[in-house]
Amino acid sequence: MPRPTKQQIDDEILEAAAHLFARHGFKETSVQRIADTVGYSKTGLLHRFPTKEALQTAVIDRCVEQIRDTAGDVAGLPAGPERDRVVLTGLAHLAVAQPGMVALLLSSMLAEPESDIGHACSVLGQALAEAFGDELNADTDRALRVTGALGAVAVASLALCDQLTPDAPARLAEIGFDALGH
Repeated sequence: MPRPTKQQIDDEILEAAAHLFARHGFKETSVQRIADTVGYSKTGLLHRFPTKEALQTAVIDRCVEQIRDTAGDVAGLPAGPERDRVVLTGLAHLAVAQPGMVALLLSSMLAEPESDIGHACSVLGQALAEAFGDELNADTDRALRVTGALGAVAVASLALCDQLTPDAPARLAEIGFDALGH
């Protein structure tokens, strides 16, 4: 069996950290808990990410990067149903491939702004607004529909993770698309 690459190890650590941060918050998640989850020593994990804050920043940056990659796929499309479908499809693929990142996104949407995870909310919210091509704060109805769509995709993917089939991203995207009212 080939050894994992540095990138694969970092991806595994960031995914596990995202899941734990979403579930327990940043303050309540220890470096030791993350190391135990991925099967590495605390020292080995700290060699890759020198502090818990560095790991937290890397997780948020990765999540934002993935949302912005999705936004890049639709940069030429005007805001509307076609763009929404592409964004939701990209986020549904993310939900299936990296459920920890989607759990973090969902928990940041639900967090109080002053909570330890709440600061991630504004950064992630801005990236989502860019992806959907909207100023979500300007249209409350649209913001509610986008939030409902994201919640539907995230909750369905997390609740049914053991039952997801290869067509799951397309089905999850359709659930989100329906929530948008298209």
